[in-house]
Amino acid sequence: MSEPSRKSILIADDHESVRGITRIVLERQGFSVTEAVDGVDAVDKASQLKPDLIVLDLRMPKINGIEVATILKGRLPDTPIVLFTMYQASPVVVSAAGISSVVRKADGINSLAECVTKLLAPKPEPFITSSPVSQSPPIAPE
Repeated sequence: MSEPSRKSILIADDHESVRGITRIVLERQGFSVTEAVDGVDAVDKASQLKPDLIVLDLRMPKINGIEVATILKGRLPDTPIVLFTMYQASPVVVSAAGISSVVRKADGINSLAECVTKLLAPKPEPFITSSPVSQSPPIAPE
């Protein structure tokens, strides 16, 4: 779905204008973006393209964003999913669906872009010292 240096994002929203502005903002930040028009399209495209991150609307035709997230977490367990919605979503339901983050549309597209950037930022390598672990001397039998 993407060039080696570009992270890929799938945007699923039934409103063309939301997909369009989201695409523009994320592409300007260097991401490769693919659009899905509803929940079924999102499942199909994500399963085929295996994007680095998925942005879902909550209310979409055919399958809603929570159902899509649940399906895709089974297929792409390491892929972060962002719910970008104007509706309230239960934290319990969001967590159970495997959604990484929720961004309210009222907070604006820049909030979504910031969330996406954070989720796709390189993770630091764990710090491991090169010195061997010290061992206690063996206990002598009595």
